Amino acid sequence: MTEVHARIRPRRRITGMSAVLLPFTEAGDIDWPHFEAHLGRTVDAGIEPAVNMDTGFGPVLDPADRTRILQIAAANVPGRWVAGAHVADAPGADYHGDAYARECDEIAACGGTPILFPSFGMSALDDDALVAAHETLAVRGAGLLGFELGPMFHLAGRIFSIPVFQQVMEIPGVIGLKHSSLDRQQEWERLALRDADRPDFLLLTGNDLAIDMVVYGSDYLLGLSTFAPDAFAVRDRAWAAGDESRFWAVNDVLQYLGRLAFRDPVPGYRHDAAMFLRERGWIPWDRTHPASPERPDSDRALLTPIARQLESLVSA
Repeated sequence: MTEVHARIRPRRRITGMSAVLLPFTEAGDIDWPHFEAHLGRTVDAGIEPAVNMDTGFGPVLDPADRTRILQIAAANVPGRWVAGAHVADAPGADYHGDAYARECDEIAACGGTPILFPSFGMSALDDDALVAAHETLAVRGAGLLGFELGPMFHLAGRIFSIPVFQQVMEIPGVIGLKHSSLDRQQEWERLALRDADRPDFLLLTGNDLAIDMVVYGSDYLLGLSTFAPDAFAVRDRAWAAGDESRFWAVNDVLQYLGRLAFRDPVPGYRHDAAMFLRERGWIPWDRTHPASPERPDSDRALLTPIARQLESLVSA
């Protein structure tokens, strides 16, 4: 534990990315105006948006809707943004590299950075083939992000072995990787390898249950940050300024929110996000995609005081 504490990096500038929630209307349609508004809210906070992620129901959206989301991001985000590259398949499917290439090309053509959302075919590859798939895709465009995703988030998810992680990290066109095992130890191991071998490589924590991983050198791409991009921005600026008291005050409330929202079944966090954004007055309905599990109405009474506390901390 002493060795872990020695890794804390004070006053580090944190790169924050947020998987933006895609809201739905009461009738069950995509709420395009409020999606665009929340995308802008994320950018205004200084957080880099990520669209067509699991938080935005990317794996289950129609391709035409994913394309429209890319176009909205291209028109509204002046800086870097990320988008999930998806290939829909089923257990036992072959890996479709050409389909991934088309997804990456479309994202890059719109000005985004692709992140390789796992498919059943990709996750079933052996280690050598998985690394080769990343090498082939990484030569396209201006770089991409890898994605280790635990099966608690998506059934096609896969956490890489350490040798695979090292080899993927060494691919020049792979500029970073999102790690979503919800396991601190695995992330600490990857941070140590990153710092030793490729310090410029973005290791993006996806651990919504341990968002303080940023103090050890991780950056982040979180679903939790879509609940309160303004609060995450305040937290991140406090760390860079050396204001640890303010950092931890905001971080602890955000982590309490994460522990509530990301309980089993984990995908239900998206309904909590919709309820939370509605409570904040940012969206008018708290509907989600019909394929997404819902939380009980009793969550509303728990989310309301958290929203008020965060708003007070942000405005202080």
